Amino acid sequence: MTFNTLADFYPYYLQEHRNATCRLCHLAGSATVIGILLFLAFTGSWSYIWVCLLAGYGPAWVGHFFFENNRPATFKHPLYSFVSDWIMVKDMLTGKIPLFEDLPLVELQMPEA
Repeated sequence: MTFNTLADFYPYYLQEHRNATCRLCHLAGSATVIGILLFLAFTGSWSYIWVCLLAGYGPAWVGHFFFENNRPATFKHPLYSFVSDWIMVKDMLTGKIPLFEDLPLVELQMPEA
């Protein structure tokens, strides 16, 4: 699948994150990354920035492999997935996406290549 824009990709990304527990794992990982970044900024210990990768991707991948039962979109679309994760977190925190309910399956219109 090829996506020309982030706007084309994001609906696909949400379909790969229909399970509420998977999305909560993403939220937990993203919140942890923010906490680590704040800690690193205050302490100046930037040599530990790599911990953000473990803290962010670890919970997200657990969500995919054990709850969503799919492969993370990061493997095929790393940049769009990274940006979409932060958009999804924002949408969860603002109530646009429910925190504790699965999302419905919708038929996606794939962009033309």
